[in-house]
Amino acid sequence: MTNSIERHATLLKAAARAAKNITTILDPLVLFERTVDIICDEFGFYYAGIFLVDEAGQFAVLKAGRGEPGRDMLKGEHKLAIGGNSMIGACIANKQGRIALDVGAEAVFFENPHLPKTRSEMALPLIVGEEVVGALTVQSTEEAAFHEEDIAALQTMADQLAIAYQNSKLHKQAERRSRLLKAANRVGKEVTSILDVEKLLPQTVNIICEAYGLYYAGIFLLDAAGEYAELRAGYGKAGKAMLADGHKLKVGTDSMIGACIAMGEARIALDVGEERVHFKNPNLPHTRSEMALPLIYGGKPLGAVTIQSSEERAFTEDDITTLTTMAEHLAVAINNAHLIDELKEAHTEILRNKVFEALTSASTEAIHWIGNKTLPISLTVARLREEIASGQVDVESLKEDLDLISESAAQIIQVKEQLIGAVREMKPRSILLADIVQTAAQHRSISNQTLRVQVDPAAAYVIADSTQLTRAIGNILQNAAEAGAKSIQVTARPTEERGVVEIRVEDDGAGMSVESQQKVWSPFYSTRGTAHHGLGLPAALHVVSQSQGRAALVSEEGKGTTVAIFMPRGKSNDQAVEAGNVKSILLIDDNDDWAKLFAELLKGTKIKLTQSADLQKFPEADLILVDENIAALALTDVLAALSKAGLLAKTIVLTSAINPERVTQFLRAGVKDVAIKPYAGGEVSELLK
Repeated sequence: MTNSIERHATLLKAAARAAKNITTILDPLVLFERTVDIICDEFGFYYAGIFLVDEAGQFAVLKAGRGEPGRDMLKGEHKLAIGGNSMIGACIANKQGRIALDVGAEAVFFENPHLPKTRSEMALPLIVGEEVVGALTVQSTEEAAFHEEDIAALQTMADQLAIAYQNSKLHKQAERRSRLLKAANRVGKEVTSILDVEKLLPQTVNIICEAYGLYYAGIFLLDAAGEYAELRAGYGKAGKAMLADGHKLKVGTDSMIGACIAMGEARIALDVGEERVHFKNPNLPHTRSEMALPLIYGGKPLGAVTIQSSEERAFTEDDITTLTTMAEHLAVAINNAHLIDELKEAHTEILRNKVFEALTSASTEAIHWIGNKTLPISLTVARLREEIASGQVDVESLKEDLDLISESAAQIIQVKEQLIGAVREMKPRSILLADIVQTAAQHRSISNQTLRVQVDPAAAYVIADSTQLTRAIGNILQNAAEAGAKSIQVTARPTEERGVVEIRVEDDGAGMSVESQQKVWSPFYSTRGTAHHGLGLPAALHVVSQSQGRAALVSEEGKGTTVAIFMPRGKSNDQAVEAGNVKSILLIDDNDDWAKLFAELLKGTKIKLTQSADLQKFPEADLILVDENIAALALTDVLAALSKAGLLAKTIVLTSAINPERVTQFLRAGVKDVAIKPYAGGEVSELLK
């Protein structure tokens, strides 16, 4: 009896010491490891382990185990089915402790190869309120090792452990909630202060992943048509890879992002393997749970945020609340940034129009001035010719005067043509760059074997006067050809500077010295003798400056020259085409970039478009359009064939660069009209009128 009382007192003291230790620990893993050590050290048992019920409530998963057997089982992710063939599974299922005084005789004992010396075992449930959160296993190498005193003391410890575990969870949740609120406040504060979308979005995904400790975050924005969500920012290497690939998802039910935008509500997949609309992304193989939050402002969808974790069931109600708040802040910030961009664009458009109006007025005045200067020369020439005819003057002297006058007049005209141009459009517009380069090359007789053109889709349009830009690029191409270039490469790409496209013309010609490079933008300076007026590059710079662009040049003697033009970036226009009375169109053109654009612009109409280069037979059409610059056919042959077929009266010649002399030539040939090429829906509507 005395031994029993002493043992009971010893157990109670050990339980008290254990309780004092475990109730002060707030980290669950440290709590469990300390508890199994206390049980084995204080009570002298062979082994102790702690299991927790998994999220699905199907398995008890080992979280801490004594000694080497415990470490091995943790490494092997040891777990036992609840209600299955084990003491732990049975005690959790029944919410009651189980004791096996002789494990060999126990019906539900799980024989564990890591614990071969176990002879008796006790399994005690960890209960908080009415919920079983796990179980404690205590094992001995002796049969009938557990007495009533052990059971009472260890059950008290199990109860205290369950409470300590619950407290640690609550503490962790409180810490997490505090961290989430701070992160949400940080996101709200930082994103609303950034008014540049290109800076705002990458900053936001970084804040989300770093503050919330997530695997990945990405931000999608809707395209202009509202059909696709385009990735605009992504976290880490995966984000960079997807951005480089132009990753986008269709709005609809084929992906979490597409579905959340289409429905205007958040979607959460706690296990992506079970999610019907989850998009499997090879760049994100470790995603186990995902949240997609729509970005909505004023009832209008702007895009969506994807937030992903490598853990199943990673998102709590607190996560959802704070991240939804963050998405609302982000939507406001994106809308503000868009408003700022629109204001800047409107201001730039107004400024550009004012500049063009001023330049047009100045050009008209300059033309009159040149005309006034030219008129006396012409009159003098006529008078002198009369004197020569009458034999009243020195013929040789007069011939010299006439040559000088003629040369001066030609120079004035050349200056006018180069620095002012033959004709000017009244308003800047978005023009298709590839078409401008093609026209410029054909005007200057640059062969396809010499020229290579590569235009990034993001730099397809620039804002300029198409006639003037064709002339400017043509001047640069001609300079390259005259410098002996065997290869000329034209590339275009968007720059890091918002709204700016770089057009780069590289040649392998003779190049120029450093001294020449310093003078090359000056009018009348030429490296190729007096036969050249030296107006090509200055005229090109004049055109580029009119469009609020800039130009630069680098060259090396014997290695070629590179001219870089920086122009304001344009954009495609999806304005609907109004067909008027036109029901069918015959387009005579190569299958080039402009022809493809024209076909795309007519898609929403009922106009029948036929594209053909067969000059033997022309299909019926209300209107015939002919591209002035056809690579496969001579324009004179096309017009001759149309004239023979009696179709010139309904033929319009289209050009990207109006030239008065050519216009006069085409009209005299009998065509209905000569018009500037349309690059937008509204411009096509004007053409069809």
